[in-house]
Amino acid sequence: GLGMLTAIRLAFEHVLETTGQQLALHSLPQEDPAVYALLQAADTVGVFQVESRAQIATLPRLKPERFYDIVTVHPFIRRKNGQEKVTYLHDLLKPALQKTYGVPLFQEQLMQMAMDAASFSPADADELRRAMGSKRSVARMEALKDRLLRGMAGNGIGPDVSDQIFDKLKAFADFGFPESHAFSFAYLVYASTWLKAHHPEALFAGPLGAPPLGFY
Repeated sequence: GLGMLTAIRLAFEHVLETTGQQLALHSLPQEDPAVYALLQAADTVGVFQVESRAQIATLPRLKPERFYDIVTVHPFIRRKNGQEKVTYLHDLLKPALQKTYGVPLFQEQLMQMAMDAASFSPADADELRRAMGSKRSVARMEALKDRLLRGMAGNGIGPDVSDQIFDKLKAFADFGFPESHAFSFAYLVYASTWLKAHHPEALFAGPLGAPPLGFY
């Protein structure tokens, strides 16, 4: 399991013992400005997932202002900050990619892209998802290529654009992961940052009681 879950539980127990305040993981105040102030300042030692040097360097550029900003990172920083125009290879991709500034990040988005652009059925899209998660995903993706290209042609997408869309899908097979996974991990970032903002002594006591834990 995740050591941070134990650390957060210990932190909650510490807060209860010292202040009488009863805290629970999913009843913390949402969208707390203090959380985003710490994240934007990269004051994140002790916080889940974002205390490495690389993440500390990324946070001031990402400038997270809302929960979904924590779910997604590097690929859309420039677009989020207005440094790069949000574009789509085809208008049919917009429903799947709009919330991540036109950058595909999650398996669910690529399933939706296949359904919208290539008229894949949900079952076909799930086969694509399983291909993306396979150790031989690139080979399995190639086997799906003709079906994808035929479907996109049927929706009026020209060969140049359809080839680019397929290349994005194939490249994604190497690193795509479920949005639910990112969302769940991001919530632990939020919870541990909330503790640091409001009960820092409890946050730091938690990892001490759940070693080994944390980048440092």
